[in-house]
Amino acid sequence: MTNPPGAVNGPTPSRPWFPPEYGVSATAKGLLPWSHVADRMTKALHYWIATTGPHGEPHGTPVDGLWLDDKLYFGGSARTRRQRNIAANPSVCVHLESGSDVVILHGAARPERPDPALATRLAEYEKTDVHVFRPRVVFAWTSLPKDATRWEFR
Repeated sequence: MTNPPGAVNGPTPSRPWFPPEYGVSATAKGLLPWSHVADRMTKALHYWIATTGPHGEPHGTPVDGLWLDDKLYFGGSARTRRQRNIAANPSVCVHLESGSDVVILHGAARPERPDPALATRLAEYEKTDVHVFRPRVVFAWTSLPKDATRWEFR
């Protein structure tokens, strides 16, 4: 399936799986454009990061971050539960605060030292490592079930 009209290069959109009783369409009509997710992520002030602890317990925490080039950059002390969980298991779920204009991202977060050009863009993180979250699968909707959309990064 190709991106909806008006979309630029980006992840491949499709419908997410929902049980039939939710009434989510199987057609591409009404899919959200990737620009919806990119815009919401860029404008967000806070991002919820969900990680898994060493014994399988879930851990969620809000973070400040920056969404650039389809990646979320965020920092934090290596001693926080979130960062220790990521060090042991980089699988992460990120979502925004709204329960009605939903954006959920699944992927991995790993520490990286930004190169000088990226550091300039991430000014406050220039001297430290940042975690870079790269989504694999993204879900979004503003009016469930009609515009429920799933994107997959290849």
